[in-house]
Amino acid sequence: MGVNEGIYRLTVDVGVRIIKQVERVITWGSKVGNPAFFTPDQFSWVQPLEANWSVIRRELDAMLKFRETLPNFQDISTDQRALTTDDHWKTLFFYAYGIKAEGNCKRCPETTRLVEAVPGMTTALFSIISAGKHIPAHRGPFKGVLRYHLGLLVPEPRDRCRIRVGTEVRHWEEGRSLVFDDTYEHEVWNDTEGLRAVLFLDVVRPLRFPASIINRCILFLIAHSPFVKDGVQNYKAWEQKLDAVMNAGSRVPPGTAL
Repeated sequence: MGVNEGIYRLTVDVGVRIIKQVERVITWGSKVGNPAFFTPDQFSWVQPLEANWSVIRRELDAMLKFRETLPNFQDISTDQRALTTDDHWKTLFFYAYGIKAEGNCKRCPETTRLVEAVPGMTTALFSIISAGKHIPAHRGPFKGVLRYHLGLLVPEPRDRCRIRVGTEVRHWEEGRSLVFDDTYEHEVWNDTEGLRAVLFLDVVRPLRFPASIINRCILFLIAHSPFVKDGVQNYKAWEQKLDAVMNAGSRVPPGTAL
């Protein structure tokens, strides 16, 4: 094991121990309780996203023309390799732990404007899952954020495209929201013949003092961890590839298959 790998593993191990202790404080301090799924109406920022879901969908559709070029989730976030190793889970990041993906934000300006208006948004992306994809049971890394999905492209039959969080199973609907705690064990199935795509956000959990201050500190440390820095470098390398493909596509005569 190299020195860099050793430092990385040590950082992760220490971080996991600290986070386990902090999550007890987060549970105590949560202003919205600790259910698996939340009621979207609890959060004022949900309504503007739902009201503009078709605007977001149009920008998603434009990017889906380059779906084969979009990165696999594990290509950007290497820790996802424990969950997926194929090319059936594509992503398009706008923010990751507060770090802005400038190129993608310019490609999808309306989506960017909407997600930037969400208080406490730390991560924002399109999550695109191919037909037949199963994401096995796993747990999110930290209870200090809530996970949000806005249904953008949901194939039929809907009951075969679903997510389990804890013991509860829900289905996505286009233009409708799911808000959940991803530190509950959860898994996803797309047992249809179509693509499923959602706007995926992590949003800081509403907390009372002093849990709110502790949470802010942990999120700052995560944003500056090797795990996030590696992901940023992976994204930058991928973005150069997408730029090349999109620029080439813009020079292709209309009606020509890409």
